[in-house]
Amino acid sequence: MSQADADQASARWGMVIDVNRCVGCQTCTIACKHTNDTPPGVQWRQVLDVEQGAFPDVERLFLVVGCQHCAEPPCVPVCPTGATRQRADGLVTMDYDTCIGCGYCAVACPYQARTIAHEHKWYYGEETRQEQAVRHDDRIGVAQKCTFCEDRIDQAGPLGLTPGVDPEVTPACSAACIAQAIHFGDFNDPASNVAGLIRDNDHFQMHGELGTDPQIKYLYETPAVPGRDPGPTDNSEDRQRDPANPLVGPLQTFWDWKAAMNWSLGGAGSGFAFVGWLAYLSGDVALPTLSYILGAAAVVIAVGLFFVFLKIGRKLRFWRAIFRPQTSWMTRELYAAAIFYPAVLASLLWPHPAIVTLAGLAALAFLYCQARILHAGRGVPAWRVALMVPMLVAGGLLEGAALLALAHSLMPTLLASGGFVALAGIVLALLNAGLWTAYRLGAKAQGIGPLARDVIDETSLPLHLVGHALPVVLFAVALAATAAAPVALGIGGAAALAGGVFWKFRVILKASYQQGFAMAKIPRRGSGARAAPTRMGFDRAV
Repeated sequence: MSQADADQASARWGMVIDVNRCVGCQTCTIACKHTNDTPPGVQWRQVLDVEQGAFPDVERLFLVVGCQHCAEPPCVPVCPTGATRQRADGLVTMDYDTCIGCGYCAVACPYQARTIAHEHKWYYGEETRQEQAVRHDDRIGVAQKCTFCEDRIDQAGPLGLTPGVDPEVTPACSAACIAQAIHFGDFNDPASNVAGLIRDNDHFQMHGELGTDPQIKYLYETPAVPGRDPGPTDNSEDRQRDPANPLVGPLQTFWDWKAAMNWSLGGAGSGFAFVGWLAYLSGDVALPTLSYILGAAAVVIAVGLFFVFLKIGRKLRFWRAIFRPQTSWMTRELYAAAIFYPAVLASLLWPHPAIVTLAGLAALAFLYCQARILHAGRGVPAWRVALMVPMLVAGGLLEGAALLALAHSLMPTLLASGGFVALAGIVLALLNAGLWTAYRLGAKAQGIGPLARDVIDETSLPLHLVGHALPVVLFAVALAATAAAPVALGIGGAAALAGGVFWKFRVILKASYQQGFAMAKIPRRGSGARAAPTRMGFDRAV
């Protein structure tokens, strides 16, 4: 092991930020932009100006945020290429030459620390000589973030200097802070400044309840002024609904309508293949016919994957997404597709029970991977709830049954009777209705914010009417009335498909508010009831 590797293995770099000391001057932001040459609109280090309360009980404070270099970073395991990595010293870094710009790390981050710039932008409209000199073409179309100025830290050993003590090997934001509010150092070194600050002072971690163990820790009190717990007005529903509140997370923009198309088409196509295989097992589909159903499903899934291709920032690097099967559900989805497509081709050339079984199970694996991909987007509360996985799996199966019903209505000889698909459609529609209801009713308890809950509530009535109730009624008609069965199956299938597309687009595009920021403890600095104690010797239980 080299000395540099040994130093990394023994260190645990992190920051301690004193909320009471920060004056909101934005010097850290400018120092970061200057050191890292970030373009307009890209800020790796931000300072939020937070105003809380109502006159005369008001308070203003400044909150420094950015990549938290978590001990358990949710962005690392989801990355399908290995571009997002965690070093032995805890730093979460980016390999811009490997990243494909899929945005998975960005939606997995609960701290809004990732940015993807798809084109060069200039501060004065046209590129200046200075901007040309520091231009970073390798950062276009890929995820970028704070690295705690890793290049500076790595120079500490050769120069015989100490990060957090010597400015030239300390992250630029910390070195530039005029109020000494940002402290940097090694948490594993008991003699370091940051270890001492944490040992001697109460502190909190941002969203520590998510299990990420962020390595930015916030001080919130002084020897003379205690902190306080957030009050009802700090976290009120009205305040969390206010887009002007800097603590409220905005809608994510990394996964757009093209991503929603992938979940819609991928779910419907994989569900079509699996439900078709189940219909074959029930005797409602002949083996040669199942091969054609699998072929049609493969086309639907392929169109969905094409939309994913359109979405990524560095399209010619798409093949790199195969390198993280040990942790990334996106890579695992590709592996499921790599089994599914050869099996489908083989079934078209040589229909055989073993081959179609392999294709059907691979389709189910693909559908499950899709569900886990969205669930792993931990930066979006509406996605990371546990119910998201069964909702997407059950939704894909319902859409698959709907496609099969619709196909049978157009080609009445496709199925022997259509009874299996009608019964499956009823069961799956009722299951989906139950899952959506549980999702909506448990949204607040699961940490989904009011803005996203409003979208979920607005989605519920049309979804239940069109996507659940209408298919149940029409599939029941198909079971009871032989003459009307093809028409009922067709309309019911179309309604179920419409409902599935509707709720996926709503959840992915409209309810996808990012986590936002939160303070587990708040300094006492304001007026009225929020004012600091007027003398020493305060009661710390206050």
